[in-house]
Amino acid sequence: MYYTSFMSMGKRTRDRQPAMWIPITELPTTSGHPFYRRLNRLLREHGFDDFVEAQCAGFYAETMGRPSLPPGIYFRLLLIGYFEGIESERGIAWRAADSFAVRDFLGVGLEDAPPDHSTISRTRRLIDLETHRAVFTWVLQYLSTAGLVKGKTVGIDATTLEANAALRSIGRRDSGESHEEFLPQLAKASGIGTPTRADLARIDRKRKKKGSNDDWTHPHDPDAKITKMKDGRTHLAHKAEHAIDLETGAIVGVTVQGADKGDTTTIQETLPEAAEQLEAVAAVTKDAVAVIEEVVADKGYHSRTTVHDLETLEIRTYISEPDRDAIALTSTQIHRQLGAVRQVMYLLRELESGTCTTGC
Repeated sequence: MYYTSFMSMGKRTRDRQPAMWIPITELPTTSGHPFYRRLNRLLREHGFDDFVEAQCAGFYAETMGRPSLPPGIYFRLLLIGYFEGIESERGIAWRAADSFAVRDFLGVGLEDAPPDHSTISRTRRLIDLETHRAVFTWVLQYLSTAGLVKGKTVGIDATTLEANAALRSIGRRDSGESHEEFLPQLAKASGIGTPTRADLARIDRKRKKKGSNDDWTHPHDPDAKITKMKDGRTHLAHKAEHAIDLETGAIVGVTVQGADKGDTTTIQETLPEAAEQLEAVAAVTKDAVAVIEEVVADKGYHSRTTVHDLETLEIRTYISEPDRDAIALTSTQIHRQLGAVRQVMYLLRELESGTCTTGC
């Protein structure tokens, strides 16, 4: 027979009175997340904070000003959002306030308040796009020193990102009228003096090209475009396109473009951006990094113009060709093609007989 000693049941304190003074040494601590500890050590060894502070110095007062979010913490917050898939600045701020490991990565002690979402947003608007690109290039250069950037084979793909803007808030580009102000005018032009809500809905439903980006824009996010999302909903969105080093998985180029643009159009901006980044990396690695010799993409990027342009640049393409219907040719086009075939066959006969009289 075995005897076991029973544990006493603890009870949660219903009314807890907080202590007035708590020594910092008695506050709970954590050993930190292994990934973030290792990343912080790498950033410190390569002088990340010194670099970003030098890049951002021009955006702050030279001598005196109110306290701000240090650039090193700001860019670490962006890394947290990327690594953990957090899409909003509110989410990043909540994560920083909730996690001991993230606080340790940011260098924010328990006695300090982490940055809130408005501070992150204000800092993002303060620092220009070129500075963000410079930090991106700096990261790529140090990835290349570790052998994590090859540059030979690049994959291109894009996704639509829902904009933080409501579709009902769009306005006309020509007059600035809102959607609710525009519909009654259409009703009156159709002969309906006092339209009801049902009348307005019917008129709006019958309109052609009612969601045209040429006619409508959002006053607070003019770059957002009306588009159909992958789940079938129509929303204001942006198109983010990435260029990936397929040998290592490193992102070598990122562009954000209009969501209404096709893949064959946006690749013309993303591929040069990736090539520019790889050239900057190759400049500090003594050309150990190639600059795009092969491109891989899905069938959305296939077009005769795209493939021809890449072949002209001596870039080999691996782009799947979509199933297309047979192209209907006019009689003139058919006669031209038949004439070209007859001419080639005639030249071949002359070459075989050795009686070439046409300068071949």
